Amino acid sequence: MSTKEGKSVKLTQQQHQNGHLSPSKFAKLFDPEVSWDKDELGDILHWIRQFLGLVCGSVWGSIPVVGGIWFILFLVMSTGIIYGYYALVLKVDEEEFGGHGVLLQEGLFASITLFLLSWTLVYSLAHF
Repeated sequence: MSTKEGKSVKLTQQQHQNGHLSPSKFAKLFDPEVSWDKDELGDILHWIRQFLGLVCGSVWGSIPVVGGIWFILFLVMSTGIIYGYYALVLKVDEEEFGGHGVLLQEGLFASITLFLLSWTLVYSLAHF
C-alpha cells in the first residue's frame, strides 16, 4: 500500500456516518454534539477542577491573600465553571449522569487539597 493510499484509508476511517471528519480530542471538549459516557465526562470534570485548584492556589499564594473568603471564592468559582462547562458548553442532560450533585462533586475534594497545598506552598516560598 502506498503512502497516499494509507492516508486515504486513514481519512476514510476517521469520517463519521454523516461525512464529517472526527473532531480532535481538544475540539471534542467544546462540542455539544459529542456523546459522553459517565466515566469520560467524570474524568474531564475531575481534571478541570484539578487545573483550577492548582492555578487558583498558585495565584492566591503569590498575590498574597489569606482568609476563608478566598477559600469560599475558590469553591464558588470552581463550581460555577464546572456547572457552566457541562450545562452550557456541552449541554449534557445531567439526569443521565446522576444529577447535578454527582457532576458538581466530581473531583471536588481532590481539587480542594491541591488548591490548599499550592496556596500554602506558594505563599510560604514567596513571602517568608
